[in-house]
Amino acid sequence: MTDPQTLLALGDARFIRLTTFRRSGEPVGTPVWVVREGDELLVFTPSGSGKLKRLRHTSRVEVTPCSRRGEVQEGAVSLEAVGRIDPSEGSVERVRALLKRKYGLEFRIFMLVEGVLSRGSRDRTTVRISAA
Repeated sequence: MTDPQTLLALGDARFIRLTTFRRSGEPVGTPVWVVREGDELLVFTPSGSGKLKRLRHTSRVEVTPCSRRGEVQEGAVSLEAVGRIDPSEGSVERVRALLKRKYGLEFRIFMLVEGVLSRGSRDRTTVRISAA
């Protein structure tokens, strides 16, 4: 069982690797922006991403502090957690505002570049992560 306080401390990390699991049990890790809200970590992801498909199958996730490219430092601890898709109205805008506050200009530039490359705004979905 993951200690909730240890999990919430990952909200201070620059990035976390969010690992979701295929039906076969094979792990798939992706670096994501992360913020803390209450007793949960929040991330968002493009609405058609594989992460969401895997989360619909199983809510089991692992989270690990990592670099922007998903590289994990030796000795970093992975924590088991529960991920759930948040379909509530306004959740994406709430996460976007929290990410802007945490990451500042870095986040704004990334979102601008992504918008240009994808020819417009990409729909996003919020993922809430809590202690297992």
